[in-house]
Amino acid sequence: MSVHHPVLLDSVLDALQPRPGGFYVDGTVGYGGHTEAILERSGPDGVVLGIDQDPMALSESEARLASYGERVKLRRGRASQMISVLESEGLAGPDGILLDLGVSSPQLDRPHRGFSFQNEGPLDMRMDPDGPETAEDLVNTLELDALTDIIRRYGEERQARRIARAIVEARPLTTTTELARVIFDALGGRRGKRTHPATKTFQALRIAVNDELTEVEDAVDAALTAVGVGGRVAVIAFHSLEDRLVKRAFRTAVGTGRPRDAYGNPVGDVAFKAITRKPVKGEEHDLHPRARSARLRVVERCAEGAWNF
Repeated sequence: MSVHHPVLLDSVLDALQPRPGGFYVDGTVGYGGHTEAILERSGPDGVVLGIDQDPMALSESEARLASYGERVKLRRGRASQMISVLESEGLAGPDGILLDLGVSSPQLDRPHRGFSFQNEGPLDMRMDPDGPETAEDLVNTLELDALTDIIRRYGEERQARRIARAIVEARPLTTTTELARVIFDALGGRRGKRTHPATKTFQALRIAVNDELTEVEDAVDAALTAVGVGGRVAVIAFHSLEDRLVKRAFRTAVGTGRPRDAYGNPVGDVAFKAITRKPVKGEEHDLHPRARSARLRVVERCAEGAWNF
């Protein structure tokens, strides 16, 4: 198993402030890097519940974290299901919850998962390998307008229709490199750009296959509902669509936009306060290749109370 460097690790630890005896949830445990660091910082008796929909990631995390014994509990599922997972474990009121959104580097590095255009693999892109729909299904069955909409909406790609038309004309497509070549040719190559022309389209298809934006909304909602008083919710997003949803949810949670009383306080119950006024951004020199696009936002539950997502 290759070494996995967690994104924004120091910032995550500063945000969650793990302590001995604390209880934490890593709702997107991936390959265990953040979880391991939280376990180390919360020793000797802190506990982490790790959740992930990818059985391969869970298997590797289990091996990585085996030395922590009963201090770590790993369960398969989506982050949006964390409340039901907590209930099934008889646990409640985490002192901190982490969501590291999007696809992980080990998933990208494995050609058979179909996430990357850099190595040939099947057009899969499912984070949960038991999911019902693959990227191959989408590129080979969607009508031109529907495919254009996905590429434009989820990839924020200006040339979405040109790409979609090229894909439709090239069908059937079965591999990542076939699709990447079609997109490359449709856009006339790199033209001096830093990123590959297929980057945004691959992002769009991955988001559509995994229904990622709905999952982000539901996962953040679950985390804000589940976290205990004094506990913090930290979310790392990697593109503007995700970060927008996190920002909106956190603004609602801390009462931004609500009517104010004579003292400037939001009217009605406000159960959270902002820890990060602006997102903590990744740095180019970070060991993790995804770090430069990372955005970390953090809120803290300061009281019991309901809120509307």
